[in-house]
Order: sequence, then C-alpha cells, then structure tokens
Amino acid sequence: MKNISFILILSLIVGCSDQSTINITKFEGSPEFSNSILSLSQTAEDENSNNNFSFNVENYELGLQTEGAIENSLANSAQGQHIHMIVNNGPYSAHYTSDFSKELEQGNNLILFFLSRSFHESVKNPNAFSLIQVSSGVQEYEPYDLESEFLFYSRPKGVYEGDDIKKLLLDFYLVNTEISAEGNKVRATINDSEFMIDEWVPYYIEGLSIGEVTIKLELLDSNGELIDSPFNPVVRKVTLK
Repeated sequence: MKNISFILILSLIVGCSDQSTINITKFEGSPEFSNSILSLSQTAEDENSNNNFSFNVENYELGLQTEGAIENSLANSAQGQHIHMIVNNGPYSAHYTSDFSKELEQGNNLILFFLSRSFHESVKNPNAFSLIQVSSGVQEYEPYDLESEFLFYSRPKGVYEGDDIKKLLLDFYLVNTEISAEGNKVRATINDSEFMIDEWVPYYIEGLSIGEVTIKLELLDSNGELIDSPFNPVVRKVTLK
C-alpha cells in the first residue's frame, strides 16, 4: 500500500512539473532610434492591381542587423531591419527596401507601416510610422476615421521552433492613444492567462507549452470597457514546435 501511495504521489509531482506558468516581462535594452523617420512619399496602383509604395527612411538603415539581436534570444530576421506593413490588422508583411508592391483585397484597406528592428520589435517614436487607407476596386467604400484610437497586433507571429520558443516577443502598435495606470490599457489574453498592460513597451512571453497558442489583444478605456474602434479586439494564433 505504501508503494502504491508513493507511486501516486510521484505521478502527481511529475504531472505538475509539466504545467508551465505563462508570464510576461518587460523587454528592455533595444536601441531606441528616437530620431528615425518613416514617411510615405508615393503610392499608386499599377495595371496588375498591385499597389506600389515608396518611402523616405531617415536615420535608420533597412537590411542592417539591429544591435543586440543575438543576445536578446528573440527570433531574428537574417535580412535585417525592415518595414512592417499591416493591412486591416491582419498578419504583417515585412519589407526590406523602401520601395515595394503589395496586392490588396477589394475594399477600403486600413494600412499601418512602421519601422521594425531585425528581431521584429517596432520603433515607437511618433515619426516612425504611417497610417493610411487605400481603396481597391471601382466601388466606393465608407472611409475609416484616421483620428480614431487604434491598437494593431504585431508579434508574435507564425511558427516557432528550437530555441525560439523560449522567449516570444509580444509587441503591438498604438495610434492616436496612450496607455497608463490611470487611463487606457491593453488586455492581453494568452491562452487562459490574462495580463493588463499599462505601458507601451515590448514584452517577453515565457512559459508557453508546445502546440498552438492563442493571443487576444483588447484596447480598453479607463473603466475597463472595450473601446469602439476598428479591428478591436484582435485575435491571433501561433504555433510552437
């Protein structure tokens, strides 16, 4: 009987050791790029319905590896620093030159561009982004109010393998709003774990288990109510292998 009890207790201990605790911590130490500038100089739709974008980039070198990219243990792009392009708060596309093309779905597309470090952390200075809307197709569409408060999801994204699963970057982009302990906040729900965020900085996500991870971001007002803005909330799934 004692042996059976010992085996049962041991099994419970082993089972508990497999249950990871999800936590987020502030990620610090990245180069700030406080004087970097991203400005849209031209956009045009070509005969193949691709939209061509041209940017002026100042005090920031696309294609360069960001200082600290290896030391911070985050997934990193071998192609270096780039521009994130987010259409209608969907998964971003990364662009490593200041001129590029993108096919857009028909409709009024809300598009955010911002400078990104090589490990996909956004540059959060007020001159490092551009928010526009582009209508594709012949039909007229109801425009977005570009003065609204916006929350855009950026990272994590896609599939993570090997050492990249240990620390995932949680990063989002705010436009026309701020978050603080007394004001608006971002609620991040990672699987069943909920975190209230009142500082616009990047975070490490740790303690995730292998498999599919669901991440939900919500922009809330000071009373904890969901702010009525386009694409709020946003839900994304990533996979850890």
